[in-house]
Amino acid sequence: MPLDSTEKAELMSGFAMHEGDTGSAEVQIAIFDQRIKQLQEHLRLHKHDESSRRGLLKLVGKRRRLLAYLRKRHPERYREILDRLGLRR
Repeated sequence: MPLDSTEKAELMSGFAMHEGDTGSAEVQIAIFDQRIKQLQEHLRLHKHDESSRRGLLKLVGKRRRLLAYLRKRHPERYREILDRLGLRR
């Protein structure tokens, strides 16, 4: 259930800091967030899928670490991405 290439391209263009940006913290957080939403929906239907649950927890941890990095290094970009993705902190 990976992201479609079109979905991924839309996220990259929407959160990119400059042209061709595919690896900035904002882009990675947005991609992880979309993937987390997909896995949450999958787990609502398949409650006993433990391997997907583990993958979800790993993605949440990665997103959390990237958000902590952004909060420490660039607080204004951190607040902006929280607002754009609708995340709480």
